[in-house]
Amino acid sequence: MAQKNKNIVKAINKNVRSSPRKINLLLKNIRGKKADIAVRDLSFARQRIAFDIKKTVQSAIANAENNNQYDIDNLYIVEAYVGKSIVLKRFRARAKGRASAIKKPYSNLTIVLSEKKTKKEELHGTKS
Repeated sequence: MAQKNKNIVKAINKNVRSSPRKINLLLKNIRGKKADIAVRDLSFARQRIAFDIKKTVQSAIANAENNNQYDIDNLYIVEAYVGKSIVLKRFRARAKGRASAIKKPYSNLTIVLSEKKTKKEELHGTKS
């Protein structure tokens, strides 16, 4: 079990200005995919928040390459999840002196990458 945790790389983006529901729609599409394919898919997604998710995935790839010397081609997304953060509360004036609440939610975004070894590397037990 300890060896399994060694080859994961994380990137966390805190206080992303979007609701967790909207972010999770995009995260569903990239879970389990190779990292470069996930970046490509996010580049062409129409949602505004896709840009922030793409930046977080690219940050995780950079962490893997720079800190752990992983091969970019073998990286894939193990986990991609989002959680609630702060909520800004604003008010809009309504009729008859009333007010209605406007909630502006923020999210915490986490991307976890792992390196998938190729068949050749598993047989020889080396890393090129």
